[in-house]
Amino acid sequence: MTEKSISRRRFLATSTVAGAAAAGTLAAPAVATAQSPVTIKMQTSWPASDIWMDFARQYIERVEKMSGGRLKFELLPAGAVVGAFQVLDGVNDGVIDAAHTVPVYWYGKHKAASLFGTGPVFGGSATTMLGWFHQGGGKDFYRELTQDILKLNVVGFYGFPMPAQPFGWFKNPVTGVADVNGFKYRTVGLAADLMQNMGMSVAQLPGGEIVPAMERGVIDAFEFNNPSSDLRFGSQDVAKHYMLSSYHQASESFEFLFNKDVFDDLDDDLKAILEYGVEAVSTANTAFALDNYSADLQKLQAEHGVTVHRTPKEILDAQLKAWDAIIPMLEADEFMKRVLDSQRAWVERVVFYELMNSPDLALAYEHYYPGKLKL
Repeated sequence: MTEKSISRRRFLATSTVAGAAAAGTLAAPAVATAQSPVTIKMQTSWPASDIWMDFARQYIERVEKMSGGRLKFELLPAGAVVGAFQVLDGVNDGVIDAAHTVPVYWYGKHKAASLFGTGPVFGGSATTMLGWFHQGGGKDFYRELTQDILKLNVVGFYGFPMPAQPFGWFKNPVTGVADVNGFKYRTVGLAADLMQNMGMSVAQLPGGEIVPAMERGVIDAFEFNNPSSDLRFGSQDVAKHYMLSSYHQASESFEFLFNKDVFDDLDDDLKAILEYGVEAVSTANTAFALDNYSADLQKLQAEHGVTVHRTPKEILDAQLKAWDAIIPMLEADEFMKRVLDSQRAWVERVVFYELMNSPDLALAYEHYYPGKLKL
């Protein structure tokens, strides 16, 4: 769908009303027909079987209902029109109208893209950093990057603060940094720079290509995002050690992209529905994720013989030191320096409150379910 097609539809509807009015009052009932819905072609960056396709469906279901049927979606999986990593270009060029993706998939255009998804971890969670996007200036920085710096014809919104991503899947237990030195590892965005700093070589692959690459020996270990996606990919068939908790991608959210011409041509109430529908689906996605991720983690252990580990503190410390080495290189870019300064100021203030205010949930969990955590 393009601006031209929407505008033509609106022109025809207006012409019909004008023509009927000119024909006299007896023709008036003929113009009471419902306006045709606007159809938006949205492609995701996910395979058809991935749970994130379900997350995208939750969004379009809400938008369609809130619009009273004036908006309709054609939802497509990765590769239907463009590749998983090419959805930004597809939206910018008008090949597709919208995308459900993550910004690290286009960080090849500018590394600052990763700062809106999987940047350095100063202590904030994904919820903290989504708060920065909405209240701490992140939305303005994002508009500056996409529209002023990169000159992209897109409008983007962020929703669903993801749980921190696992360190990943390994054929053997990992106890320290030496165990992963020289590994060929799959990740994306600035996490690739992080893992390279820790002595790994990195392959940036879309989700659907990960397990085949592991089977062929192209990679030795990998991460994608969560237990449900990993289970559906068949990760448990190529590795049996699952390392949870990591600083490599600890604060990501979904990116909802729209072609700017398509978005701007909509009525104001439909624009609002597309934007605030993202906020609505964040709640639905979060509840759906907590239910499915936890159940599928149990399934991986009970039905597939997967051993779940907490990532060792030695590796977490090494990740923070790697971020320390990467940050000055990022700050050589004036725009990225401004973004990072903004994020640090937000985290320093907000996370102080969050940590000071948060009770020790692990203590309470251990009280009621003794021995399960094995920390």
